[in-house]
Amino acid sequence: MSSRNLSAIVLLLGALVAACQASNGDRTQFFHNCRQNCERTNCSADGLEIQEQAVKFYQQSVFDRLFQWSCADECQYGCMWRTVFAFFERGWPIPQFYGKWPFLRLLGMQEPASVIFSCLNFVVHLRLLRKFRREVRPDSPCYMLTHIFAVTSLNGWIWSAIFHTRDFPLTELLDYAFAYSIILCSLYVMVMRMLHRYSLFLRGVITLAFLSYYINYFAYLSVGRFNYAFNMMVNVATGVIAAVGWFVWCHFVRTRRPYFRRILRFYILMALAMSLELLDFPPILWILDAHALWHLATIPLASLYYDFMIEDCRTLRKEKAAAGGYSFYN
Repeated sequence: MSSRNLSAIVLLLGALVAACQASNGDRTQFFHNCRQNCERTNCSADGLEIQEQAVKFYQQSVFDRLFQWSCADECQYGCMWRTVFAFFERGWPIPQFYGKWPFLRLLGMQEPASVIFSCLNFVVHLRLLRKFRREVRPDSPCYMLTHIFAVTSLNGWIWSAIFHTRDFPLTELLDYAFAYSIILCSLYVMVMRMLHRYSLFLRGVITLAFLSYYINYFAYLSVGRFNYAFNMMVNVATGVIAAVGWFVWCHFVRTRRPYFRRILRFYILMALAMSLELLDFPPILWILDAHALWHLATIPLASLYYDFMIEDCRTLRKEKAAAGGYSFYN
């Protein structure tokens, strides 16, 4: 791009300052013109292939090709940074693009910090599940509940890593849907733990109700425009219900189950970690943002949950043959 063309674009950006400062970066005329010119000059008609004259300029790595960075994606990425630099030179706030902060791409990953922390969460859950299986006998009450929670969590973190690697409509849907499955599963585990001495029929009906609800919610997310605000509300409400249920249980068993403090600490610290999501700042070094910090914070908390389940299953097994006098809060 010549200096004359660059100056013209910067002047155009300056003329649109009033409209642009309140808008996301992707809504600016600067970004729109940059992307349009790039795709017209460097891309095939469908926007997928990089034209021969631009191949050397982009120098895509094997990871870029593996994660399907098309020519249009390269134009969007390059124009994003040109827009960021234009804003920065004029002292304007760093803009977001399509609802996200600008991130440096690393090995083809759009949000490398979130990918790494999601993978670490997966590893931690896998190791803790193995620890649970070593220390708890299969005939213990609630043994399968922990497996259900662990498998649901492992699946959720896989899709979190995939989504933060490449943001496509499908990967976004599966990330949000399976992230909610972890929260809903924590509520399910709480309910089943409270009712573990009740009839298999009752527990089966409740299980079917949870499954039916989740399938319907998944279908809702899959149809039409994704409602981020509503999805966040549902996630928070489900998490709060699960936490309140455990807090009530902790109150009633505090004198005879001293390990209740572990599940109490887990939910309190998880709530504090979630407050990171309320922060909103440009990524540190263009890599580490508040969402990535939230993923980082959840890594050490998982051990509290599994340690609680290990101790609880052991205790319940010892009480398995005890007669009568069981209440809802045992």
